[in-house]
Amino acid sequence: MNERIGGLLQHATQTLEAAGCTDTPGLDAEVLLAHVLDRSRTYLMSHPDAGLERSQLEDFERFLIRRGKGEPVAYLTGRKEFWSLTLEVNPSVLIPRPDTELLVQRCLEQCDGHLRQIADLGTGSGAVALALASELPQCQIVATDRSREAVLTARLNASALELGNVSVRHSNWFEALCGERFDLIVANPPYIDSQDKHLSGEVRFEPRNALVAGNHGLADLTSIIGSAPGYLFAGGWLLVEHGFDQGKVVRELFRDAGFHNVATFQDLGGNDRVTEGKCGYFNRTKTPDLVLGSK
Repeated sequence: MNERIGGLLQHATQTLEAAGCTDTPGLDAEVLLAHVLDRSRTYLMSHPDAGLERSQLEDFERFLIRRGKGEPVAYLTGRKEFWSLTLEVNPSVLIPRPDTELLVQRCLEQCDGHLRQIADLGTGSGAVALALASELPQCQIVATDRSREAVLTARLNASALELGNVSVRHSNWFEALCGERFDLIVANPPYIDSQDKHLSGEVRFEPRNALVAGNHGLADLTSIIGSAPGYLFAGGWLLVEHGFDQGKVVRELFRDAGFHNVATFQDLGGNDRVTEGKCGYFNRTKTPDLVLGSK
């Protein structure tokens, strides 16, 4: 293998293209090499003739082999950017998606200055909770996850980012929140059907129990939406992420649980992605569905 940066990147890009594992072989090669060298991608571009040590070459070759088999870049580097935060990620947690930033945006839209208590259910790496904590230092945020490994990862991220207004608990949804109420509850639960074709490719490396739910992907959404009013103050908000084809049924679940001001928001791809509702008096008169694009 060529021992200089420029030649290595060319070789790596060709290798990943041939493997057919990614739509961005050049970018993946740059990210992996920058990680091995502990340098920026800008450094790679400006130092094409710089050489590598033997150990660095070996590490890079191992990364290429693993990436060629489909392993996500974020798991190889152990890092992922979300909402301008750098998070530690590992195979015990989902890799944060750009579409999930819509969930954060909608939560911030509901912050009218009076929010003080927020719960994030199924926090994984802590992405949503920590993004909110960075924007809302006046709020106390409780993040929960049923995976002990995920809880440890979220706590490490909170500590590394020095966000002291987040506490992370081991809990199966509301289990560890008994007797507490919140101004806002947010959740990004498993919502994929076990037979869904999207469970192939890179996704197969991610924790299946954080992706797949029973009842055609609706089991956890149904549980969370049905239980949430018991943990919200009157006038509090529930926001959930869901599948692109679940908007209509999720809005029905919200209304059946007594929520009003129910609305679904679309991600940048134009897909239904986040539904929200306000906790209050249950009005059985159905209102028209409200579906809005992302801002």
